Formats: sequence, C-alpha cells, structure tokens
Amino acid sequence: MPRRTVVIEKNDAGQRLDKFLTKAYPNLPQAVLYKCIRTKDVKRNGKRCQRDDRLAEGDVLTLYWQEEFFQTKPKEYDFLKAPSKLSIVYEDENLLLLDKQPGLIVHPDEHYHFDSLIARVQHYLYDKGEYDPDGEQSFAPALVNRIDRNTGGIVMAAKNAEALRILNQKVKDRELRKLYLCVVCGRLEQKEGLLTGYLEKNEAQNRVYISKKPKEGARTIRTKYRVLEERRDFSLLEVELLTGRTHQIRAHFASIGHPLAGDGKYGKNAVNKQTGFPYQALYSYKLGFDFTTEAGILAYLNGREFAVQDVWFLPEFRAFPRS
Repeated sequence: MPRRTVVIEKNDAGQRLDKFLTKAYPNLPQAVLYKCIRTKDVKRNGKRCQRDDRLAEGDVLTLYWQEEFFQTKPKEYDFLKAPSKLSIVYEDENLLLLDKQPGLIVHPDEHYHFDSLIARVQHYLYDKGEYDPDGEQSFAPALVNRIDRNTGGIVMAAKNAEALRILNQKVKDRELRKLYLCVVCGRLEQKEGLLTGYLEKNEAQNRVYISKKPKEGARTIRTKYRVLEERRDFSLLEVELLTGRTHQIRAHFASIGHPLAGDGKYGKNAVNKQTGFPYQALYSYKLGFDFTTEAGILAYLNGREFAVQDVWFLPEFRAFPRS
C-alpha cells in the first residue's frame, strides 16, 4: 500500500482531520476516507486518530491508501484565466478590502466563465507571490462576505487561514458594522427609523417575501435607516443591516412601498425607466471593525473604519431636481 507523510502547516492548523483530507485529496471518496481512519490507515503523529480531531501546526499525518487517491496538483489554474485587476480599499499582510463593482459575481456559479471576484483575488495574490497553490495543502485565499452580482461595495478577502477564521467568527458575532447607500422611490414620512419584519425565501424563484407577522419558516429582519438627501420623487438613504438576510434591503423597502430605484426584481419597471439605472441603486460603502472579543492577529483593526471613494449612482441621483 502506498504511503505518504504530510506535515501540517500554519494555514492548515485548526481544521478537522476529515475536512483537511477532503480538501487536500479530492479524488478520495468520503466513504473510503472514513474507512481509512477507522482501520488506522490514517495516523496522526504515529497514533490512531478520529475524524473530528483538530489538527495543530507541526502534526505529522501518515496516509496509507491507493495511489489513485493521491491528488496530483494541476499545472494550470483556472483563476489565472480571470483578470488580476482589483479595486482595493485597503490591504495588509492578512486581508484585502475590495470595492466590488456591480455586474461581477463573487464566486463561480453554473454560468461561470472564469471571471469572479475570488478568481481575481487569487490571481492578484499569485502575481504578487503571496499565494502559491503548489505550496499549500488545503488553503486558498477566500472571501469572508458576499454581495449580490448587481450590487457593488466592500468585500473582505482573507490571505491566510487564521485571518479567515477570525473574520468568519466576527461576522457571526456581529462585530463588524456594514453601512449601505441606496436610492429608493418616493419620500419617506419618517426620516430615520428601524424597520422590522419577517423574511421568507423562495429558492425556486430566487426571491424573498416580507411579512409583518411571524410565519413558519420566516426569519426575523431588522433594517435601520436614515434619509440623507431627497431629489424629485427619490430619497438617498444610509442603511445599516442589524440582521443580514438575502435581498433584505431590497425586499424590506419594497414591502413598505419604497423599492430601490433600478431594481428589476422588487422595483417598479416604469420608474426604473425614468432613472435609467442599469442596476439596483445599492452600495455597501462603509465597513467598521467594532470588536468586543479577542481578535488575535487582527486586533489592530479594532476601531477602524473604511469607505469606498466612488458610488456609481450618486452623481446621477444628485443631478435630479430637488423638487
């Protein structure tokens, strides 16, 4: 039986044994992997291990299975087919803050044509010498958050596994503050407020529905806003998501009679034609780091705030007459 020895590097530490092996050896069927662990054909530091063991830097894995299951790294990478050009808001040794433009997908989908934000990130870091797929066993630079294809704004990308782990936890614990700009149809009676409701997602239609009362399967949503400017029959809002659900801003404002300008899914087609906006007027324009718990290697970000310089719909909105 062929034998391989693998030393766990820093970017692989902290993962479950089975998750690491699944990513490192994608040709190995899961059933075979679990059998190898049970029959001691996978050893950690020379001893029997369990599939949910957490790996530590420096651990040595000894693997015994058929040669066909050992992955051969490809010499060509799909991410190199994507452009490497990025609009960077901030960069350091641990992360990138990117200004994603409307129209660009963040991750590959069924219509993937090799261009996505994550592919551009990996190409960019590859060109800089900060990402070498041949030198990594299971880690690849990854996005922390996502936004819709036709929405623009700040997306975080982690350069190493520790930064990714911390940022994912901070998102989960709501220790990041994300602010959006949007243009809605009409003028809101209350110039500042907190909207609450219940959101139900229809996967088949790829849209969500908002109700004022709880429903089975619906999730609570909270959307904070304030009116910044008013032009003609449109209002520019700053919005903070206190919950982060699919299409929350778009559907929530549509549910109260103020859909986003340019929104082909939840908006008004006749009004959209008047604005000429090609996409929904929505931008994730500001990101703040408000840590209340330990942040490890990213502690230096606490209290900092970052914003994009250009929001595509602002000049057009401000060209509207005031009344």
